[in-house]
Amino acid sequence: MNPSSQKTPLGRRSFLHLAAAAASSAAGVSAAGAVGAACRPPLPREAGRTVATLWFSYGGKNREVLLDLVSRFNASQARVAIRATFQGDYFEALAKLRTALAANVAPTFSHVVGEVIPYLARAQVLEPLDSYERCDEFIPQLGQKGAFRDGHTHPTVAIPFNRSTPIMYANANLLDTLPSTWDELRDTARRLTRPSVGDPRWGFEVPISWWFWVAMLGQAGGTLIDTDGTPSLGADAGERALRFWQTLVHTDRSMRPPAGRDYNAWQVTNQDFLAGRAAVIWTSTAFLRYLEDTASFPVIAAPLPKDLRASVPTGGTFFVILRSAPPEEKEAAWTFLRWMCQPEQTISWATRTGYLPVTQAAVAQLRDSGYYDAHPNDRVAYEQLSAVEPWPWVPNLFRIQRDIVEPRLEDAVHRNLDAHAVMNSARAAARRPV
Repeated sequence: MNPSSQKTPLGRRSFLHLAAAAASSAAGVSAAGAVGAACRPPLPREAGRTVATLWFSYGGKNREVLLDLVSRFNASQARVAIRATFQGDYFEALAKLRTALAANVAPTFSHVVGEVIPYLARAQVLEPLDSYERCDEFIPQLGQKGAFRDGHTHPTVAIPFNRSTPIMYANANLLDTLPSTWDELRDTARRLTRPSVGDPRWGFEVPISWWFWVAMLGQAGGTLIDTDGTPSLGADAGERALRFWQTLVHTDRSMRPPAGRDYNAWQVTNQDFLAGRAAVIWTSTAFLRYLEDTASFPVIAAPLPKDLRASVPTGGTFFVILRSAPPEEKEAAWTFLRWMCQPEQTISWATRTGYLPVTQAAVAQLRDSGYYDAHPNDRVAYEQLSAVEPWPWVPNLFRIQRDIVEPRLEDAVHRNLDAHAVMNSARAAARRPV
């Protein structure tokens, strides 16, 4: 995941209430038997160029980098013009996209969180991309085929670009070696916590977010969705992950209690770290460059610590082309996406933000140029890909995340509720048909 800098999250149920409209729009496409039957009118050309619209939700520095790349692309050729528009955080943008699909006024292309791709693919609102000219070879764990369990069995509908994993950061003035196990993390957090009424320092801080909990249930040996499609939510491992947070917050008092919901919690975590109020944090690789450039102290990164094993999910978003766009706009969007996947642009994006480079050619160029030797924190982020646990290709995955698990995690940690009862409730809700 990579949160936008915006602070107004989409309500969990608001997203779901838009599902019927989007599905209805998709059904119209399918029933017509041809994408063209549901196409919206093409946009007016600009100085002879085909115009393609991009809706995006990057904030802060990431927005600056994206708009710079769009400007460079537009200046590099005279056939296509990309018009990029900011649409709020990930979930605000997704809500707007669904509304636009229902009204047949969707943009040419956008980017969406990975967890919602199986749903949108089933709704048939995404353009199948296998027949388009190929991009450079993607890093297996970051492309659709490897980011999802059995992702190769589904038509390609998503192109990776701003992809990330959760990672651990520390203030190098406070410790030289980062913990590599949960037990070491607990000891480190207790040791570095400095209780104070006026100027406290937490030994550890992490947003109480589904993404980090999924990492921990994998580390504890669990699986989010069983191979038969049953949402076990990690079973005992999911409960163990929740209890670990509760222990740090309520027993050890070495981890900051939940400081906010959704992306506000991510912002608070980053600001506490930069202000010296948190010694060790977990957040996204996407914040790597921001934290390094902003901190008044040296920042060191390390993989997330393991319990029974090392495990992390991937995050960030994929580019998707909307099936309802006119054919010429789809081709224009694909021209831009292929350009973005070339090593020069992929490297520019990754090294200026902290997102992972998504193509084999870009990684090879970075490695051969000595970039990873000069930037060891970037190397940590890339090497942690060996511990990636693919997402299940389950259409209700996003509903499980936003409407079922995440609110229960926040409440359970804040109120120190019984982890078994909380996760039993979540499992029952996840198994309930919608």
